Amino acid sequence: MFSKFKPFFLIAETPLHPGSGSEVGIVDLPIQRERHTNFPKIEASGLKGSIREVFCNLEKEIDIGSDKKVKIKDYVNLIFGPEKGNTHAGSLAFTDARILFLPVKSLKNVFAWITCPQVIQRFEEDMRIAGVELKNFPKDVKSDTLPEGSNIVISSKIVLEEFTFDIKPDLETKKLSEWFAQKIFPMRETIDPYKYWRDKFQKDLVILEDDEFAEFVSTSTEVIARTIINNKTGTADNLWYEEYLPQDTILYSIAMGTPIRILDDKEKGLFRSDSSEKEAEKVINYFKDGVPDVIQIGGNQTIGKGITRIQILEEEE
Repeated sequence: MFSKFKPFFLIAETPLHPGSGSEVGIVDLPIQRERHTNFPKIEASGLKGSIREVFCNLEKEIDIGSDKKVKIKDYVNLIFGPEKGNTHAGSLAFTDARILFLPVKSLKNVFAWITCPQVIQRFEEDMRIAGVELKNFPKDVKSDTLPEGSNIVISSKIVLEEFTFDIKPDLETKKLSEWFAQKIFPMRETIDPYKYWRDKFQKDLVILEDDEFAEFVSTSTEVIARTIINNKTGTADNLWYEEYLPQDTILYSIAMGTPIRILDDKEKGLFRSDSSEKEAEKVINYFKDGVPDVIQIGGNQTIGKGITRIQILEEEE
């Protein structure tokens, strides 16, 4: 059973294609979606595979709470599970990455992030299941609201894509945008690389009704036409359409740790501990301190797609 948890955000720095395979329809290669809501997601298996691939190539050493530091790539099979065979299960698991904020075109100030009460409620429930205490988190989130002082309002209305919405400034929505902005775009000790995005997020977040959000996540993803050009004739031999989550989409997932699932304590190496809870904590530390700031997720890596920033949700003091 999982005993340690570490939530984290995924911020798409380039369009993201977590593919679901080919389909007969307008879009040949759609993205993964939840069956009952049609909300975009990234399957846990694909997310885990992307993170494992990164860890396999990391030379750096980290402190997991043992006497010595561990070299990340030396413990990949122990933590993620063997690549071949079934000698033991991995000790690190992930939930599906769920949509949190979708960027959509705005008539004013270029774009805004949208979400809805159902998504926020789901986030709260997931954090509660993971045992994460959300201090200072707003509890009364209303639809059709945005933060006070927003930059996207035109005469008490906003225009997203081709749709106009009557919207109201709301103090709780302002608190919500500030809470997430501090977590997703945090200040660093010496520099502040995310200041522009933190300031924008605090003002340009919109809470839509659940049905309106569902419509946007179904129709406002990127659909890109691709083709193969014959080098000899210069003609197109094929044409297909791929769906992407747009750049600046924000999702979240939860890393979950268990004790090392090997009977022989000698094979546990520096992860060996005098209690199961301590072993699980070392597994989570391995992920938290080892995962790079930027990884690649999904298809079309060779054309720059799927570059994703990872931001660990830090515990509140």
